[in-house]
Amino acid sequence: MKNYLEYKGYIGTVEFSADDKIFFGKIQGINDLVTFEGTSVNELSTVFEDAVNDYLETCKALNKAPDKVFKGSFNVRVSQELHQKTAILASKKGLNLNDVVKEALAYIVNHEEVLN
Repeated sequence: MKNYLEYKGYIGTVEFSADDKIFFGKIQGINDLVTFEGTSVNELSTVFEDAVNDYLETCKALNKAPDKVFKGSFNVRVSQELHQKTAILASKKGLNLNDVVKEALAYIVNHEEVLN
């Protein structure tokens, strides 16, 4: 089951407010906060696409890069046991911990169907 919207390479979250009886979401991976909402799944999809188009047009008019820039480094918090097992695995394979994490991330990205 897919719980997000995709359009022009952008991902939109999908959430539901039972109190307000409305679907809502935001565009991921951009420099700004852009939200959208609708009363049905079809409407949510349409307003998401409109939000992406509007955002891209606004960025172009402002001569601004729309996509968030990722530095390529981030902190990952794991249990002590997982840290230890990963470090031992890295040593067995003649790699450093960073290389093992990069391999694991590349595998998941290329096989995203294994994630819930």
